[in-house]
Amino acid sequence: MSESLRTRLMRWGFNLWPCYRGTGGRVAYIAADWQEVRVRLPLSWRTRNYVGTIFGGSLYGAVNPFFMIMLMENLGAGFTVWDKAAAIRFRKPGRGTLTATFKLDEPELKEIRRLLLEQPKVDRTYTVLLVDGNGAIHAEIEKTIHISINKSS
Repeated sequence: MSESLRTRLMRWGFNLWPCYRGTGGRVAYIAADWQEVRVRLPLSWRTRNYVGTIFGGSLYGAVNPFFMIMLMENLGAGFTVWDKAAAIRFRKPGRGTLTATFKLDEPELKEIRRLLLEQPKVDRTYTVLLVDGNGAIHAEIEKTIHISINKSS
């Protein structure tokens, strides 16, 4: 699926927003339906750590907000969506540009809605990988997202 004008503007906004820009990450693509986002994280003077590899804070910061925002965009205003927990596992030093691809699908969104009919809140855990051009995994980030139905809805 291609980007829409709205998601293209959101991509540009992310890449200009000082909070996100400071991570060194760049949003490369946001699907029109917000079910896929791609991020690039180059090794540069802004992301380089003391030993010459990508700084761990940049690795995490570049991927931090996306599962939460993707869920908010797909579920809509009737839901509260918050980051609840995160874990990062560094597998190998980043010595070049790394990429991450975030994906959500309709069965997952339907399952969340189904679970929220049975219980007031649900936590879902998602994993994203930062990989190099050869597909080697450099970092694995696990995000736990809290989702509930807005009480005012």
